Amino acid sequence: MARTAEKSGKGETAAAEKKTKAAAKPAGAARGGITAPVTPSADLAEIVGKADLPRSEVVKKVWDYIKKHDLQDAKDRRQINGDDKLQKIFGKKSVSMFEMNKHLSAHLTAKKD
Repeated sequence: MARTAEKSGKGETAAAEKKTKAAAKPAGAARGGITAPVTPSADLAEIVGKADLPRSEVVKKVWDYIKKHDLQDAKDRRQINGDDKLQKIFGKKSVSMFEMNKHLSAHLTAKKD
């Protein structure tokens, strides 16, 4: 017996919804990668706050701080001229935006469950 296109479409949609619900993570499931919460060091907490944040939010807050205090080099915007707080994190006066994440990683601790 042949099914009509409308009936077969509804059946396929219901099956797809069922698979999606089964594959969905429960609320509060562990997150990993860039969305996993990390704890900033005391020096980094002066800029981003003490709360655990995803790594992406830490980078965003550092960039907000850099822009707010006009710390990008005027001639080469890829260079970041650190103030006293950023020099504690970077270990030197100036870093490129590409090496900034390497220095930030040294000040982030993964949250252990």
